[in-house]
Amino acid sequence: MKVYFKLLLTLSIGISIISCGKKKETDAMGSPINQAETSVNQTPKELGKELFEGKGMCATCHKSDVATSGPSIKDISKIYTDKKASISLFLQGETEPIVDPSQYEIMKANLEITKAMSEAEVQALETYMLSIK
Repeated sequence: MKVYFKLLLTLSIGISIISCGKKKETDAMGSPINQAETSVNQTPKELGKELFEGKGMCATCHKSDVATSGPSIKDISKIYTDKKASISLFLQGETEPIVDPSQYEIMKANLEITKAMSEAEVQALETYMLSIK
């Protein structure tokens, strides 16, 4: 009986130690974020492209020069530039849509992702999008 108790105690302590390991940070969709993959020396444009194609899930609906389920990045960039508007403020939910308001309901789910991003990340997204001409 003592052997069984010692084995059970050792197993319980081992499981406790393993389960108290470092928690992994996740994005808005619950996917793990690997900080080692993000280069410290990235330009805002490079970070923006990475976020656009990854964590932000923007590339699902937006392509650089063709409209799919969402307007093209070129169209978005042109309209925001012409109207002197801020893409980052829209992505943070602080302004109304100006490109295609009829698609806003579809875009709302992704805005929850961008609202959770840091200011630097949202600015990087804007930098990347405005670089597409």
